[in-house]
Amino acid sequence: MSDRTINRRIPARESRDGAGVRLLRSLGRSAHHRIDPFLMLDNFFSDNPDDYIAGFPAHPHRGFETVTYMLDGRMRHRDHLGNEAVLESGGVQWMTAGRGVIHEEMPEQEEGLMRGFQLWVNLPAAEKMTPARYRDFNADEIPQYEDAVTGARIKLIAGEIEIHGEPLQGAVKGISRNPLMLDLRLPAGAELRLPLADERAGFAYLFEGEAQLGGQPLNLNEAAELGSGDQLHFTAGTEGASILLLAAQPIAEPVAQYGPFVMNTMAEVEQAIEDYQAGRLV
Repeated sequence: MSDRTINRRIPARESRDGAGVRLLRSLGRSAHHRIDPFLMLDNFFSDNPDDYIAGFPAHPHRGFETVTYMLDGRMRHRDHLGNEAVLESGGVQWMTAGRGVIHEEMPEQEEGLMRGFQLWVNLPAAEKMTPARYRDFNADEIPQYEDAVTGARIKLIAGEIEIHGEPLQGAVKGISRNPLMLDLRLPAGAELRLPLADERAGFAYLFEGEAQLGGQPLNLNEAAELGSGDQLHFTAGTEGASILLLAAQPIAEPVAQYGPFVMNTMAEVEQAIEDYQAGRLV
């Protein structure tokens, strides 16, 4: 098997979104900073309520999926479908906006640490106008695997992966592009090898500690795009490492985006805006 190395690095930059939530954005800083089918990755991390308390008030989406993964803190989700849930530490929500959804995500705390990720995943043209759907998973509903040899711990959020010949299935199933989303926790000096077919694009995002991928250093808060090969080889540094791993089948279609609307042409984006303004988005 051949190790996949780093093809491109997309460092995170400080940004604000929603009603002023402070975050680090890597993917999505511009049209160039995407890894098909992944459109955006935000990392929010603060123990200052002023950085997150205003949250993400009601706003629309069309044409893609949103994923929120909470590491610490509590966030309440509401949408036009009538879904309402509080996402707590270790929980995940996966929402397919499809033809349209209007939702909000608001902090359920007034102090303390708020930390997590929001990911946007594109949909192919044939699925952009599918009905919206929503699912959430508590921390105890997400399968975890611990490597008895290295002590590495893997949280299987979405997709399938084979480890030491054992097929493992994540919590989120039946999603377009069959995405793989893993939270990897490696103790100091640990090595972890995972098979990952060459045709699956993706990236690794180091958010704690030190690590290498294929012998190349992973930089903190940077989306490291995966190069060619069929195996991932991670090595943790002396502090151990926490890594978010994403991979999926690319779509290879034109992307036209205006804020929360992601379509294939600007004419479709203009239609989405018109539908939203006229109350026909959903």
